[in-house]
Amino acid sequence: MSYWQRCIQSLGFIADSSESKRETSEVFQTSEVWFHAGKIIKGMSKRRNFLVGHYYHVYNRGNDRQAIFFHHENYRHFLRLLRHHLVERKIVIVAYCLMPNHYHLLVYLNSEEFSQRMQVFSMAYTKAMNERYERVGSLFQGRFRAIEVQDEAYLLHLTRYIHLNPVKANLVARVEDWEFSSYREYVELRGGTLPCRDRVEFGSAAIYRAFVEDGLGRFDRSIQGLMLDE
Repeated sequence: MSYWQRCIQSLGFIADSSESKRETSEVFQTSEVWFHAGKIIKGMSKRRNFLVGHYYHVYNRGNDRQAIFFHHENYRHFLRLLRHHLVERKIVIVAYCLMPNHYHLLVYLNSEEFSQRMQVFSMAYTKAMNERYERVGSLFQGRFRAIEVQDEAYLLHLTRYIHLNPVKANLVARVEDWEFSSYREYVELRGGTLPCRDRVEFGSAAIYRAFVEDGLGRFDRSIQGLMLDE
């Protein structure tokens, strides 16, 4: 039994019946496993069709958990490519956070080209980093991962989870101290146009700030099924 299977069994998600074990084994043959409402759900396959008019939490990290950003300018270039390859193709960036070795995006799709655009975007950024730092090979640990946000009531909580990443990783003491996330737009400390915060209902900037800070030191179980393994 694998490490993850033992973890799930300890949480009571694996029954002792042979049928349950068979089904669980099939799940663990996939690249991703999700938990939602006490169920084990297969992750995104390479043939997954993304739905226009739906929200997705998108994530990828560096190959072997290594860095994908090496200097400040790399973060800025990533955001420029994001705008060029996604936003200009009618893909709405609701929230984002760029970390040294991974990134989070919350997106809303107005286009059926999302998977293709993400592939082009990832290749463009990898090529730029390889040329800039005279490196070869893959930068990311495989294909990007995504999970659909089926209930828009979770959007607010998901933005908090995304924006709290730098603090929980001990990169900064305060959420607003991290330059490379959309949090500053959400609390009106910056007038950037990349994130479309109007997609999330949270009242005023002060209310949102209090909501995010209330999440420090707390595990938000309401969106457990929408979190992506880091």
